[in-house]
Amino acid sequence: MSAAMRSRTPDRLCAEAVDVARAVTLEAAGPQSVGEHLGVAAEGDRVVTHFFACTEPAYRGWRWATTLARASRAKVVTIDETVLLPGEDAVLAPEWVPWSERLRPGDMGPGDLLPTEADDLRLEPGWTGDDEPPAGEPGAEVEGVEEDADVVVPSVATIGSIAGQLGMGRPRVLSRYGLHAAADRWDEQFGPKSTMAQAAPANCVSCGFLVPIAGSLSQAFGVCANEFSPADGRLVSLGYGCGGHSEAAVMPRPPQPAPMVLDELHDTDPLALHPAEAAAMDDGAAMDAAEADGEDPGGS
Repeated sequence: MSAAMRSRTPDRLCAEAVDVARAVTLEAAGPQSVGEHLGVAAEGDRVVTHFFACTEPAYRGWRWATTLARASRAKVVTIDETVLLPGEDAVLAPEWVPWSERLRPGDMGPGDLLPTEADDLRLEPGWTGDDEPPAGEPGAEVEGVEEDADVVVPSVATIGSIAGQLGMGRPRVLSRYGLHAAADRWDEQFGPKSTMAQAAPANCVSCGFLVPIAGSLSQAFGVCANEFSPADGRLVSLGYGCGGHSEAAVMPRPPQPAPMVLDELHDTDPLALHPAEAAAMDDGAAMDAAEADGEDPGGS
């Protein structure tokens, strides 16, 4: 406790040796990088650090720290080290983050390698034939089966062939977590809740440009093969849709108006005409009648 109390007060001889600390700092950093003396701090018994401003433009807020010390009962101050330390308003780099957490989709380029962890939650062991099943023939004793039962254990070659057809003949395959994570990721970009799908005339499940896929994901996704669609070549949700739907151009026929029907069941009075138009019609009727009788309409 007493040593801790003594360390709070800088040693007098070390604290007064400002010129010694400056000379060492100038030698280490150069005269163009060292500014004014900013103060001292006690690091322990007879150990003091002198701080000098850093005048380098690239290190705004940083300071040079030169530590001096002296032995017990000694009058000579010795030099420990000179380092560049950040101050309270120094510009610092962001906290280091492991590469596995910094990596984002699209960061990997040609020639880059992206190793996966041995316990990656997105993967689980496949079937490679390493755990070979017990060989047996009809009548062989198998655990859990009666001795006189006919049990046929398939050969490794047969199991391997089936596993290859199912896509299981690999060291590791997608786990259920990996499938769900991929489905959520694809559904967010090309799913039924997107703006494009909300304005589409129909969903991808009825589109002729949808290419089916295999596996369990085929129940919810397919590949878009419409070059004019924003999702061309992408995995899309069956609930997604866009204006390039194969049936979007099949417009319903416009309704045909009903044919005109003449009302012959009710007697209607003729409309009254303008007097001048009525007189002209009467003259025309008289001329038609005269022509029918063989008379000259002009009265000649």
